[in-house]
Amino acid sequence: MTRLVLGSRNKKKLKEMLALLGDLPLDLTDLTPYPDAPEVEETAETFVGNATLKATQLAPVLGAWVIGEDSGLCVPALGGAPGVYSARYSGTHGDDAANNEKLLREMSALTGDQRAAYYVSTAVLADPTGRVVAEVEGRCHGSIVTEYRGSGGFGYDPLFLVPEYGQTFGELPPEVKQQMSHRARAFEQLRPVIVRELLGGG
Repeated sequence: MTRLVLGSRNKKKLKEMLALLGDLPLDLTDLTPYPDAPEVEETAETFVGNATLKATQLAPVLGAWVIGEDSGLCVPALGGAPGVYSARYSGTHGDDAANNEKLLREMSALTGDQRAAYYVSTAVLADPTGRVVAEVEGRCHGSIVTEYRGSGGFGYDPLFLVPEYGQTFGELPPEVKQQMSHRARAFEQLRPVIVRELLGGG
């Protein structure tokens, strides 16, 4: 069975990928089976740049198909911040609570349409030689609420209000988020490429 590696150690991202692609006859995993896999420095200033770095650097080292994925939250009123720095907005990588608190502080004076925001997910698929085969982007638009709502999801989810539902990603059931999140929309575009390239489908 062909292995497809998510170039991340984020278990929550892997869980979402399994929900989105788990029905395909593939061996889906993250970097857990590869303790010696290099840490890819996310030095690019764009989501697609960082996703490409992960895919192209990891694939030849692992000798496997790799999806490099970079995602984040963009607030136009903050000049697009947190953007590519979403995971380390507060200065500490992966500290969701500190990142959320900084976002609330930065937006404390903003009202109405100024609180508009969108999530971006860019995914890049590289073959075992490191050649880029596909590059996709998914977006999900909403707004930032003024206080935490819900305990589901991760990252900025308890603050990200989805207008169609009147609830945050932190409040919505995972199966709803998986249908319409930025990552779901990116992987939906990637899916036919994976079927064609890895499974020989039409």
